[in-house]
Amino acid sequence: MTTAALGGAGSAGTWMAAAHAQSTATGKPVILVLGDSLSAEYGLKRGEGWVPLLEKRLAQQKIAATVVNASISGDTSSGGRARFPALLTQHKPSHVVVELGANDALRGLPLSDTEANLLQITKAAQAAGAKVLIVGIQVPPNYGGDYTRRFEAVFSKVAGATKSALVPFLLKGVADAPNAMSLFQADRIHPTAVAQPQLLDNVWPELRKLLSK
Repeated sequence: MTTAALGGAGSAGTWMAAAHAQSTATGKPVILVLGDSLSAEYGLKRGEGWVPLLEKRLAQQKIAATVVNASISGDTSSGGRARFPALLTQHKPSHVVVELGANDALRGLPLSDTEANLLQITKAAQAAGAKVLIVGIQVPPNYGGDYTRRFEAVFSKVAGATKSALVPFLLKGVADAPNAMSLFQADRIHPTAVAQPQLLDNVWPELRKLLSK
């Protein structure tokens, strides 16, 4: 089982491709995580993020799978949509975890665009035969009550329209924890290494269900 970062150079990229080919040939699940900095280990040491922790949990529970981390810091839903077709072709995932949208909000992009992009990514994954897990995010109250509610609803709308699995809030138990400030890096946006197991715990139940189907 391997965790591969998008854009690895030289031997790392070759090794990732070989591992994926072996996984596909043996019928093991291939879990592709399409995300932004929340999934790309921004500000963390390699191996501390929730995606590498997912790899370890799979191994602990003796679930043979390949994890491909195709997350890029700063990526938007539009960016993810643009690069997704190539990822589908390259990795042929059986499961796709879509964790995008936070940067759309930070940049003030139209919610209709975010919804359309996530919808297209999800439909493309399903058309390729993959099961999809939508991972939602919430914005702070200072964005305004109406915007906050409409942004949160985007993820459930996409999941409902495509009958996909949904994690409503990736940062549940972190952003809303009594000691929340101690669980974030200095930028107050990205969770620390200590918080990463909680992110995994938020994703795991729904992903585990998909892997069992």
